[in-house]
Amino acid sequence: MPATNLNIRTDKEIKNQAEEIFNELGLNMTTAINMFLRTVVREYGIPFELKLDVPQETAAEAALESKKMLSDLSERKSSNEETMKG
Repeated sequence: MPATNLNIRTDKEIKNQAEEIFNELGLNMTTAINMFLRTVVREYGIPFELKLDVPQETAAEAALESKKMLSDLSERKSSNEETMKG
C-alpha cells in the first residue's frame, strides 16, 4: 500500500507528553497515529467514547443527592431493625 503524508497541528505540550508515553511503549509518533487510524477503520468509528463534560454544578448536585439517598436508606434500615427487635 503506498504511503502518504499527514500533517496535523496540535498543542506542543500535548505532543511532547504523547511522545514520552509512546517512547515508553516502544513506539514512535508515526506508529501510534497509524495504530489509531487502523483502529478507526477496523471499528468503523472513533475507538473511544466521546462525551461532554458534566458541569461542576450538576456533578455536585448529583453527589449531594446520592448522599441523601444513602442516608435515607440507612435510616430506613435502622428503623426496620428496631421494629423487628421491638
